[in-house]
Amino acid sequence: MTTSLTSLSWVKSSYSNNGGSCVEWSPAYASATDIVPVRDSKNPGGPVLNVSAGAFASFVAGIKVGTLDTV
Repeated sequence: MTTSLTSLSWVKSSYSNNGGSCVEWSPAYASATDIVPVRDSKNPGGPVLNVSAGAFASFVAGIKVGTLDTV
């Protein structure tokens, strides 16, 4: 499926803080393709990281339980 990632509907993560460290993702694209596009909300025209839905789910689960806290 060829889709321009710039034309997607992006949603800011509810886990992003208000300090400017925000990420956005496209739930509709993820649902349709099993690929989760992620980008920096401060640079919407910048690079997009595409990860599998399973890897993204594991990442979010790790954040929720605190296993990915910064040192």
